[in-house]
Amino acid sequence: MLALRLARGAHPLVLLRRLLVAAASAGVGFLLLCTLGYAVGHPGESRAALARLAWCVLPLAATVHFAVAVARTDPTTRPRPGLSAIGLGPARLAAVAAASTAVSCTLGSMVALLVFLHLRGDLTGLPFDGAAAELLGAGRPLPLAGALTLLAIVPVVASTSAALTLRPRRKAVLDDDPDTAEPAPAAPPNGLPWGVALVALGVAVETYASRGQGGGAAALPLPGGLGGGPVGVLAGWALTAVGLAVAGPGLTHLTGRLLQTFRPGVTRLLAGRALMDEARRIGRPLGVACAVASATIGATTLYGTGGAQPFGPLTGLGAALVMACTTATLLTAALESRQTRVSTKDALLRLGASASTLRLAVGMRALALLMVFAPLTWAIAELAALPLRR
Repeated sequence: MLALRLARGAHPLVLLRRLLVAAASAGVGFLLLCTLGYAVGHPGESRAALARLAWCVLPLAATVHFAVAVARTDPTTRPRPGLSAIGLGPARLAAVAAASTAVSCTLGSMVALLVFLHLRGDLTGLPFDGAAAELLGAGRPLPLAGALTLLAIVPVVASTSAALTLRPRRKAVLDDDPDTAEPAPAAPPNGLPWGVALVALGVAVETYASRGQGGGAAALPLPGGLGGGPVGVLAGWALTAVGLAVAGPGLTHLTGRLLQTFRPGVTRLLAGRALMDEARRIGRPLGVACAVASATIGATTLYGTGGAQPFGPLTGLGAALVMACTTATLLTAALESRQTRVSTKDALLRLGASASTLRLAVGMRALALLMVFAPLTWAIAELAALPLRR
């Protein structure tokens, strides 16, 4: 009830972000229901149904990542002085954030169910002359328990992830109010070696799966008559994405350190120090965006603009969800970074720093990140697509 009251009085931009979470949840819920409909309509093609279900994991992960990012930037979950006195400490605020995330995702799941039932013709007649009847398993009874279980995945996973992410990790020691405590100077990220190892493992798994040895999964149509295991290819891409997400903070921190080498001026010092301070916050979304961009480049290279799609229309919908959620997560992380640096910016302006210098530092940070992550994206795309071209 508290989460609903806070949502009703939230800023329009906050409501827009929550509606985007609901829209992403609706997309994933529709994908899951389409997988169930395909399994109901094609009971003898279990491998193809399993491959479609595996494809839903990637949009699900992207949606959960976006939902957690929105929960982190929600003003209602930010500790403020005096909230602990009325029972809204960090733990309670994390619970409120989880409840708000669950409400948004549940709304999206209900919309997905209504759209799915409408396209199946369960509510009215078959729309679009029954064009989606075979894809959705129209005319066959839909298991209600299975549908509700699939629809509950996104709200449960997203709300649990938000609660775990926002939970208080340490006790704050304060002079006045515990709500205003700040954590000590954080240690630099140390996940770069592990991220590189996961990326290498992901490319190896894709190479293995592209040779048709991915455990007998359904064939993935490739140019030149090649075949492979889609589950193995998706697993390899997922490992690559996780590796880039793990390595992203370390790469961002290293970029900030390199900006401050070789006799830096004021602008380079500001840009480099900001990147080092924000490495954990913006590095992980940057790594995931790098993974999505590399997969998009690789898929475009292999299939072309009008090439075959392994899972029909679900391929395009899932890919669009992944790209949209990744872009929205990156923009949300950038907004969070800007919000956390407001006090630092005001202090620098009071000390005499010019606004043009601060803007130049922002541009330098963006350019440095582009120079590091753009070649990395292209290189990983080429490595991932190389075994599939043979």
